[in-house]
Amino acid sequence: MKKITSLVLRKIPRHVLQKFAHKLLPLAGLMHRGKDVECPICDAKYAKFLTYGRLKPRENALCPKCLALERHRLMWLYLQEKTDFFTDSKQILHVAPEFCFLDRFRNLEIHDKYVTADLISPLADVHCDVHELPFRDNSFDVAFCNHVMEHVDDDIKAMSELCRVLRPGGWALIQSPQDYSREDTYEDPSITDPKDREEHFWQDDHVRLFGMDYGRRLEEAGFEVVEDRWVMEMPEERAKKHALPMEEIVYFCKKPAAVTTQHHEVAEQSNDNTAAAAQEEQESATV
Repeated sequence: MKKITSLVLRKIPRHVLQKFAHKLLPLAGLMHRGKDVECPICDAKYAKFLTYGRLKPRENALCPKCLALERHRLMWLYLQEKTDFFTDSKQILHVAPEFCFLDRFRNLEIHDKYVTADLISPLADVHCDVHELPFRDNSFDVAFCNHVMEHVDDDIKAMSELCRVLRPGGWALIQSPQDYSREDTYEDPSITDPKDREEHFWQDDHVRLFGMDYGRRLEEAGFEVVEDRWVMEMPEERAKKHALPMEEIVYFCKKPAAVTTQHHEVAEQSNDNTAAAAQEEQESATV
C-alpha cells in the first residue's frame, strides 16, 4: 500500500487529485473500521488513518472521510482552543484551500467573508500568484496558507504579500514542511531536476527545505511570530487519538498594529483594477 500511495502522489498532479480524491477515499476507509483514532474535523473514527506521503509514506496520516492530514487536525484543534476563529466575526483569505477545511470554513455563518485563492487549484475562488495577491492592503482579518512556501520562487515576498493584505492586528497561520534537525533553511537554485529536488527538498516540486529559522523568515516578511509548541504540551493519549504531528511548531503570525513600509513597497503599488477583477472572479464563482 505504501508503494501504491507513493506512486499515485508522485505521478498524478495535485490539482487533478483534488477533483476526485474526496469521492474515492471514503471507500478505502471501509477497510479501516474501528475506534482507535478520531478526526476532530469530521468526527470520523477508524482503526487507523490511511497511509500518505511521497518519498516516505507515513502510516496513520490521512482521514478517508474529510482528507485531513496530521497538520490539518492539529490546526483545527489549535483554532478551536487557541484563537477566536470560531467565536468572532472575521474576513478570511485562504490560499491553497484544503478540502477538509473548505466547506466547513465557508459555512461558518459568523464570518463576514471567506475568499479562497490558488494558482491553479479547482477548489479556489480566485486564481492568482501568491507573490502578487490581487487584493488591496488591509483587506482581511485572518489568512491561512499551508504547504505553499516550499514551492514558491521567493518565500519572503510571498509571506510579505500575506502580511500586506492583513489588517493591522490580523493574524495568519502559514505552515510548511520543516526539517527540525536543520538550523538554517536549505535552498539551492541550481537544483532544478525533479529527481534531485526530491532528494534534497523531499518533493520534486519543492525548491527549499525549511529549517529552524522558519520563524525568522516570517518575521523578515513583516510578521510578529509566536512559535507555539502546543502539541508537545498536550497529553500523549489525546495526541495519539487524533494522530497529530508531535514535532509540529505552530507559527502564529500577527501583523503589527503599526507596519513600516520596508516589507511592503512593492505591495503598495498593487493595481486596484486587478483587485476589482479578482473580486469579480470570486463573485462569479459563488453564483
